[in-house]
Formats: sequence, structure tokens, C-alpha cells
Amino acid sequence: MRNLHVKLLALALVVFALSLIFYKVTRLGLPLIPSEEIEVWSVEARLVFTPKGGPVKAQLILPRQPPGYVIADENFVSGKYGLSIQDDKKNRTAEWAVRKIKGEQVLYYHLQLARDESTGMEGGQSASKKKSKTPEFPEVPEYPEVIETAINAILDDVREKSADIATFARELLIQLNAKQPNENVQLLLSEAKTPEMRINLIKILLAGARIPTRAVHILILKEGVRHGQLTPWLQVHNGEEWLTFNPDTGEEGIPGNAVIWQIGDKPVFNVEGGKNAKLDFSISRHTQEPLRIAEQRARKMDSRVMEFSLFSLPIQTQNVYRILLMVPLGAFMIVLLRNVVGFKTFGTFMPILIALAFRETELLWGVALFTLLIALGLAIRFYLEYLQLLLVPRLASVLIIVIILMTLVSILSHKLGFERGLSVALFPMVILAMTIERMSLVWEEHGPSEALQQGLGSLVVAALGFLVMSNLTLNHMIFVFPELLLIVLAATLLLGRYTGYRLTELWRFRSQLRG
Repeated sequence: MRNLHVKLLALALVVFALSLIFYKVTRLGLPLIPSEEIEVWSVEARLVFTPKGGPVKAQLILPRQPPGYVIADENFVSGKYGLSIQDDKKNRTAEWAVRKIKGEQVLYYHLQLARDESTGMEGGQSASKKKSKTPEFPEVPEYPEVIETAINAILDDVREKSADIATFARELLIQLNAKQPNENVQLLLSEAKTPEMRINLIKILLAGARIPTRAVHILILKEGVRHGQLTPWLQVHNGEEWLTFNPDTGEEGIPGNAVIWQIGDKPVFNVEGGKNAKLDFSISRHTQEPLRIAEQRARKMDSRVMEFSLFSLPIQTQNVYRILLMVPLGAFMIVLLRNVVGFKTFGTFMPILIALAFRETELLWGVALFTLLIALGLAIRFYLEYLQLLLVPRLASVLIIVIILMTLVSILSHKLGFERGLSVALFPMVILAMTIERMSLVWEEHGPSEALQQGLGSLVVAALGFLVMSNLTLNHMIFVFPELLLIVLAATLLLGRYTGYRLTELWRFRSQLRG
């Protein structure tokens, strides 16, 4: 019954930990392993206008959830203006308002975009093929008699050369962009002087085939742009999702260096009470840590997980926990080495405390200094045994001697030019004193062989603990996903019910097993 209880408890801990890790990785984008800095695009939208002297209300459409990217951060520079954000499920709209203001006005919107691998691009389209609500089929427009014949001829020709909505739209765009268009196309294009007029023409043509369409405005992300503009593109609905097309080439899909800024035909910006309004974009590129991007994404999602994470602590406290959170891994390793492998050590957690000191001394110097202190301390401890002191004074004497030895080693190493010797002060002196005392008692009771075995076992476990606790990948995983400690706890609980043979026992009785 107790075994079942332990197993169920361990299973619950593992399931909870894995669920939380899955949420952090898939929704917040926290990296499982340390990764290099990722590319981040900084976009600055600059809206300039001149007020007419009365109340002013300026509107700017903002991107909502651009496919392939995540909005890592955004802020507004609006001075004395009041600011509100509206969301219509397609776009967001920033609205600035002020009662009265004079002089040329400049409103800024800063945006940081980072690649979002969870909704990355495949062939220019969003990798997450989510079905969208099917729009109503448009009514066939009543074309003017002058161009009706030309439109019907183009649509009939395109229909013969296409198989579905996607190929229909692509073929139509190819004909409209042909180097030597026919008379019908030339007639229609003669009135489409601007990109917006060209998109409207294409929508009218596709409405003749009762294909749902809409315009989108995209921003091409290019380093060093100072006066960039949005470019109108076309989207058609195939009954399941919106497909994006370049109206100038007929190519399907959004380029990897482009972001959808606005969906729909509404003007990107509008200024009431102002004149000579102009909008342009500046773009730059830099790199940023993935963890920082995940933090900003969590804030945008109003996720409470990151608010109660270790990242919410002061930096100094975070650095402390980067070390402390590795101690449970060392403790689990001791459980594994003692209960399953059969290593003998002095004390339970002494090797891990020594391993923490190795983080500063480095492994080889740490092993050398540890061995030197234990050997000198053990020799003096045998002399104290000859004096026949009581237990408490003897322990205090050993502690004093350890501190004196550490001081002498530091001074001598400094004089000899071995600066690493100064780090001996980082060793836990009380643990060293107790190790010397314990080793001397084992020496007297069980002989030097047993004492040396336990001493060597402690040193090996401390070295292995250092290798585990200094691993950068494990350090990253435990700090970013501290719930992994629940899995470590579950494994420790299961090992707590282990009563089988240890590996060293199997080696010890190998001759009998063969027989």
C-alpha cells in the first residue's frame, strides 16, 4: 500500500511539472536549452500633421497578431495627448486626442517584433493552419458597359486556366502583370494609377467570380529603412483560410521578412482636426535574449506564470538561486550513488558542500586543496588523540586548526604566485573539521582501508557533483523551469523505496553469481 502511495505521489508530481513546462515552452516560448540571441526588429511609426487650431483626434491602426512574429514590446510617445487602444479582433487602433494644441505635431509608436517559432512560416504562410470563419460570397458587381465585356473575357480566360480559388487568383494576377498584356487588361489597368486602386480593381474582378477578398497592408522589414511605407497586398478566401498574394507578381504567401500591419480596406491612419498628415516607418534590427522575449510575451498575454517566476526577483537574489537550485541535483546524485551504486562517503551532504566550493576553485585545484587540508588536519587530529581531550574541546581544536591551515595555505600560495590557492577560504570550514574528525574515528574503528575508501568516495562524489552543478544546460533548465525539481523529488521518493542490490555488491559477490 505504501509503495502504491509513493508511486501515485511521484506520478502526480511529474504530471504537474511536465504540464507547467509544456505551457511555458509552447505558450510563452521559454527555451528548453540555452540558445543564442535571436533577431528582433525595431519598428518606429511616425505620424506627422499640423493642427487646425481646434480639438484633434488622430487614429493609427496597429498590428494585432502578425503571423510568424510576436510583439515583444511596444510603447507610445504622445506628449500631452490622451491615448486609448481599441481592438476589433482583426486590428488594433490607437487613438490620440487633445482639446487644443499648436505647432507641428509628431506622434510615435515603437514596436519590437521577434520571430515566433511556434507560429513560424512555412512557404510564407502561417504554419498553424487554423480555419477561419468563412465570409459571405460577394454579389457580382454591375460593371459599366465600357468595361463589362473586357472583364467577362478576362474572367472566362482565367477560369479555363485554373482549377480552384488559389489558382484562379494566381492566374488573374499573372495576366494583370504580364509584360505584354492583352487589350482587355490594358483597358482595365489604364485607370489603376496607384497600388490602392490596383488592389480595388483586383477585388472587383474577383467579385465577378464571387470570390471573397480583402486587402492587407504589409511592412517589409529591412535594415536601415528611414521612410518606409506600407504596401497593399491581396487576400482571398478558399473556404477554409485566407490566402495572401503579392499583387505585383502573383506569388502566394507572406515573405519571411514581412509582417501584416493591417487587415481590411480602412485607412491606416486618420487625423481629425489636422492637415498635411503623413505616416512613415523607420526600421532597425538587433538581437535580444530569448528569455527576455518570453518575459515580454507573457506580459502581453497577461500571464501570471512569469509574475511568480524567479525572473521577478532582484538580480542579486536571482544569482543566489542560480546556485541554490542546483543543490537538489547534487542531493539526488548522492542518493543515486549511495543507494544504487554503493559509494561510501563521510556524511550525507558533505560532498555537495565541497562541490559548491569547487565552483570557485575549479575542479583540479579544489581536489588538490581539499586533499592537502584533510591530510594535514588528519595528522594533527591523531596528535590530539594522544592528548586524550574531551569530545567538544577536541572538535573545537580541530576547527581552529583547520582555519589556521587554510590561512597558511592562502599565504604560502600567494607568496609562491599560485593565486588559486587563495580560494581555499571558500571551503566550508565546519564541514572540513567534521570530515577530519569522522575520518579519524573510522580509521581507529575500522582501519585505514575503510577510512581511505570513504575519503576517496567523498572526493569522487564531490567531483561528480561539481560537474553536474556547473553544467550550463542544467543550470539554465532548472532556473527557467524550477518545477523540474518536482521531477527530481519524485525520482528521489521512488529511490527511497529501493531495496535491491547495489552495483558494488554485485561486483563484490560476482564469483558467487557466476557459480
